[in-house]
Amino acid sequence: MHCTAPTTDLSGREQEVLIHWLGYATKQEVARELFITECTVHTHLARIRDKYSAAGRPATSKIALLIRAIEDGLCTLDDIAAAIDRNQFASSAMALERHIA
Repeated sequence: MHCTAPTTDLSGREQEVLIHWLGYATKQEVARELFITECTVHTHLARIRDKYSAAGRPATSKIALLIRAIEDGLCTLDDIAAAIDRNQFASSAMALERHIA
């Protein structure tokens, strides 16, 4: 028997923030990438968590949010792994540039 989870109705921007946050180590990195403040990232994530909780699908940790995003078809593990690899490469390249300069 296949049960479908209640929907959370995340806005497009909430989805964007969530997916970026899952692929980055910090909210500061997400803020820089999306040209928003770290406070705005925090607010979006709090609203996302509230929506999941209201749907009876609490997500109190980053891993729980990853699971919800996968369940909802917002991303795959491969998507997140690729994003993490890209972001780690970019961070390493920036660190190298600062060291050379």
